[in-house]
Amino acid sequence: MRNGLIYVIILVAAVFLFSQLFPTPGKPTEIGLEKAIAMSQNGEIAEIIVDDDELLITTTEGTKLKTSVGILTLVELQELGLKLDGVDYEVKASGFDWGGLLIGFIPLLLFGALLFFLFRRAQGANSQAMSFGRSRARLFPADRPTVTFDDVAGVEEAKQELHEVVDFLKSREKFQSLGARIPKGVLLIGPPGTGKTLMARAIAGEAGVPFFSISGSEFVEMFVGVGASRVRDLFDQAKRNTPCIIFIDEIDAVGRHRGAGLGGSHDEREQTLNQILTEMDGFDTDTSVIVLAATNRPDILDPALLRPGRFDRRVVLDRPDINGRTAILKVHSNGKPLDKAVNLEVLAKETAGFSGADLANLVNEAAILAARRGKKAIEMQEFEESIDRVIAGPERKSRRISPQEKKISAYHEAGHALVAKMLPNADPVHKISIVARGMALGYTKMLSEDRYLMTRSQFKDMIATLLAGHTAEKLTFNEMSTGAQDDIERATKLARKMVTDYGMSDKLGPRTFGHKEELVFLGREISEQRDYSEKVAQQIDEEVHNIIQQAYKVARQILTKNKPKLVQLAEKLIAQETLEGEELNALFNETTPKPTLEPTVTPTPVSVKAPAKTKPVPKRASAIPQPLPKQAPATPD
Repeated sequence: MRNGLIYVIILVAAVFLFSQLFPTPGKPTEIGLEKAIAMSQNGEIAEIIVDDDELLITTTEGTKLKTSVGILTLVELQELGLKLDGVDYEVKASGFDWGGLLIGFIPLLLFGALLFFLFRRAQGANSQAMSFGRSRARLFPADRPTVTFDDVAGVEEAKQELHEVVDFLKSREKFQSLGARIPKGVLLIGPPGTGKTLMARAIAGEAGVPFFSISGSEFVEMFVGVGASRVRDLFDQAKRNTPCIIFIDEIDAVGRHRGAGLGGSHDEREQTLNQILTEMDGFDTDTSVIVLAATNRPDILDPALLRPGRFDRRVVLDRPDINGRTAILKVHSNGKPLDKAVNLEVLAKETAGFSGADLANLVNEAAILAARRGKKAIEMQEFEESIDRVIAGPERKSRRISPQEKKISAYHEAGHALVAKMLPNADPVHKISIVARGMALGYTKMLSEDRYLMTRSQFKDMIATLLAGHTAEKLTFNEMSTGAQDDIERATKLARKMVTDYGMSDKLGPRTFGHKEELVFLGREISEQRDYSEKVAQQIDEEVHNIIQQAYKVARQILTKNKPKLVQLAEKLIAQETLEGEELNALFNETTPKPTLEPTVTPTPVSVKAPAKTKPVPKRASAIPQPLPKQAPATPD
């Protein structure tokens, strides 16, 4: 609008100047006073209008003329020879010529307006250039809380710790009377999607105080000193709005170890971090400004940032357990029409390892599916479908699969399910499907429990279950396909971890192998270096091979002994494509009749046209959940 107004002013000025330089047709022609008197004497004038110092003349032919008379009056003009006999004449009352004054000032007004807009535009550009050092933090007012602790579920211990922060912001005199000092900074630690940002907003909503929110990446710019200037401006604004909360999301973007830059390439980031350290250390003890920060990489933060006096308290927000998942599902399904048959506790059992964001996405996907199918309420079917979409991706019904590939996939998945059913330390099988999803031709879903410790027996059963698909293919068709690539890779990694990380090898004993060096200048990336001899490396390979071979033998023995059940499961899968729930359990418990014909054993290699990269078992939809190191709960891989 501003640019358009400038162009309009320039256009009006040009039109005015053009009208002054080139008179329009019909405008009175100016003549001399002597000629006007001569024309009156010759009877060529039909009308005369006296307008101040001009005579506006209309000839008998209709021509418009004008002449300047100065200060001469009409009587004086008659004495000079002007004849008015037979002429219509009129004398206009004299007054101030406002129209002429306005016309004379229009060019000046237009020029002044043009200069004003040019100066304003230059001033705006200058203010933008000078605003680089201003904080980009977004302020959420205290009178409009959008999130409270009621909107956060699954992290009860974290909420109890953060209630102290809320109590201090509401009534700090209670703490100060006892000499207690609230932590200046609280660091929220947890995997992505566990609700760190949501928790920070809930604290501000419960306390009813202003909430400044900014990301760690918004501090650093290409200009030197901008990050430190923004930090100073942010804390100045916070001190003017006390009591308040400053929330820095993804603080690891600016709070990494100092000295990690090679060649001084990260000096600006380190200056920003130094300014944050100075501002947090300079807070008065009675200043009601609390700094909240969130990160999923606490190991790369600078030690000076984590010392007492800056971030005094660390609150861990981990993935929720089954009770937490049930509570989160209730929060996100609140206000949505659910069918009476929907059981949130069953859904919580099926979603072991899901974060709060995953569960929110799960409920939203179920609502979208129900709306797409024209239903008035969300049924259990939509929730089950949403879990499969989150784990393995949407169905790909358009993918054309040959009957032979479909048969191989059926026996592959039936092998996973049957071995998992027979092993005592494996998770119960919940669903088998050979419907293509994502990049997978089929998958087996199991009900994983929340685990924080894993035993060697569980690992061995997991490896045997992983190898069961490959074993079933070889046992049935006397051939192997590329579909077991992901299973074999995961089984090998798990067996190597048992030997090198968990000390579960009888031959090598309880020790670890391989020094993991943390490369600070690469963001604390892990680089494993060998700290053992070639002889020990050979022993490690032998132990890994023995674990794999032993698990393979267990899977082969189970499938050979229960081959009729394997055939029954596979044939049922080929017919229905999906088996789950009570129907699957009934099929497991059903007595298997002796088949009249054994499955066809192909003596020659079967030509499978599937590409080498096709993985029938997706990474998150595999039969066995991938265990996490450091005693973390197992999640579906």
